[in-house]
Amino acid sequence: MTDPYDWLQHSLLTIHRADWYRSVQTIHGLPGATVVLGGEEVINFASNDYLGLAGDERLIAAAVVATQEFGTGSTGSRLLSGHRELHGELERAIASLKQTEDALVFSSGYLANIGAIAALVGKRDLILSDQYNHSSLKNGAILSGATVIEYSHCDVTELKTQLHQQRQNYRRCLILTDSVFSMDGDLCPLPALLDLAEEFRCMLLVDEAHATGVMGATGAGCVEHFGCTGRQLIQIGTLSKALGSLGGYVAGSHTLIDYLRNRSPSWIYTTGLSPADTAAALAAINIIRQEPQHLMQLWQNVNYLRTLLLELPNLKLLPSASPILCFQLPSAAEALQVGKQLKQAGIFAPAIRPPTVPTSRIRISLMATHKTTHIEKLAAVLNGI
Repeated sequence: MTDPYDWLQHSLLTIHRADWYRSVQTIHGLPGATVVLGGEEVINFASNDYLGLAGDERLIAAAVVATQEFGTGSTGSRLLSGHRELHGELERAIASLKQTEDALVFSSGYLANIGAIAALVGKRDLILSDQYNHSSLKNGAILSGATVIEYSHCDVTELKTQLHQQRQNYRRCLILTDSVFSMDGDLCPLPALLDLAEEFRCMLLVDEAHATGVMGATGAGCVEHFGCTGRQLIQIGTLSKALGSLGGYVAGSHTLIDYLRNRSPSWIYTTGLSPADTAAALAAINIIRQEPQHLMQLWQNVNYLRTLLLELPNLKLLPSASPILCFQLPSAAEALQVGKQLKQAGIFAPAIRPPTVPTSRIRISLMATHKTTHIEKLAAVLNGI
């Protein structure tokens, strides 16, 4: 008799042959610009902790105090026994930062995306989704049951053509896009997308995961960066990157948020965000609003590294307008080799390979807490590879 699980080993062998195999790497100690990996201290260019707040003593203290007062878990879904005043404080703080009427906190950014999309559209509706969107947007679209059409990455002309051809055939239409694309670093054409949404009576959902705390004059995200604050759209983001905690959010109108409280399955049927995570995220938003120097330092670091990398003739740097800088390599095997060489030189910037991305690359993410010496060492090592 054939073992019904035999295919798993065969599939793993295929992954190995393609140089797509992945395994975890254990990091020790507090997160930061340098971390201990495999017993060695390395400069950390692999983190989404853009402002360096995940190890900030104020976030840690806020998490400890909340745990002592409210316990380690929320003990239930928010509509039953899991709601604390802290959740409301955080939602008001997010709405204030994003300059929206209201916000709703989820237990992760992934849950925020799949829950919002599944609540907003169904089998009679259409989703138009950027080809490079995050997995949570793609899977949320599938779970909704709506007809899903992908348009070429940031191609507004193709999107408009699809709208002309398809929009009249469906009850509702939802356009999905990341604002900062996490594996390339480029930005969506948000003003043009908003214009199309208004012209064709579409909803627009934008995932600000890598933009919250990073883009815009106050760190409110790409909506602020592009001068689109106040325009009608659905903003989703995470608390686990620049905000140094865990969780996700949806920000928008009072009506949108009230509807999601009643219809979003990944909010209704999930235990509320823990008191520690909630308090840490709230502390991070307060720091962002009171101490703009963190954002300023991040962008000084980004601009300095970009200047150094552009001087390296053999580096194929992808277009980026964010703290994510990537350079392409011909194959997964070569990307793995470069990542290994960087690690041997004391730099943690691992290879990113298919199927996560269409082409293999090294992905570098900057933090406000990187020092000039860290940035110069990275550029020097890359120049020697």
